[in-house]
Amino acid sequence: MNWILLVIAGLFEVGFASCLGKANENTGMVAKYWMGGFFLCLTISMVLLYKATQTLPIGTAYAVWTGVGAVGTVLVGIFVFKEPADFWRLFFLTTLIVSIVGLKFVSH
Repeated sequence: MNWILLVIAGLFEVGFASCLGKANENTGMVAKYWMGGFFLCLTISMVLLYKATQTLPIGTAYAVWTGVGAVGTVLVGIFVFKEPADFWRLFFLTTLIVSIVGLKFVSH
């Protein structure tokens, strides 16, 4: 169950990073709404990370949390913000995913 919480926490990390990107693209009240989304996602992500670390090793949990967030944020960058998807970005993104899955298998 805590692995599921950890992945959800990572997805909320993607949410707060994406909201930050959208806030930077806008001004006025629209930017403030995106910042509200940022703080909401940040809070939920941290609470879920805290819950997951009650039974998972902190080093593993933090690495998986940041890895899920990094992978998701890169994918949002590619598909939403039209960032480049060249070979090396995708190659290293793949190695990151393999590392996250590897941590899951070697952790109790």
